[in-house]
Amino acid sequence: VQLQASGGGLVQAGGSLRLSCAASGRIFSGYGMGWFRQAPGKEREFVAAISGSGGSIYYGDSAKGRFTISRDNAKNTVYLQMNSLKPEDTAVYYCARRYYSDYDAPSSYDYWGQGTLVTVSS
Repeated sequence: VQLQASGGGLVQAGGSLRLSCAASGRIFSGYGMGWFRQAPGKEREFVAAISGSGGSIYYGDSAKGRFTISRDNAKNTVYLQMNSLKPEDTAVYYCARRYYSDYDAPSSYDYWGQGTLVTVSS
């Protein structure tokens, strides 16, 4: 399984970005997916998760009301739409495949993408 994250970049505060995570391998729809982020000097933080069918969605506190996670199983891709971005959203964003039930714990994810850098300027 390989996960390829893309869509990061430099954006001004208040702007938007959409991250994508393309997955290789079969049975993509059988697994939940998640987004985490890690800022310099900080621990990896849960951002959002989505079940295999897309029917269950969870957000971390920092993402609620501003970010939207979605997936297209026909394209083996999960997305993170980020609106109203703030400088504190600056981080490397990682997508990952979940194999265990605790959706907000990094240890519940077995495959990780390489990360995509999001920089929000003030």
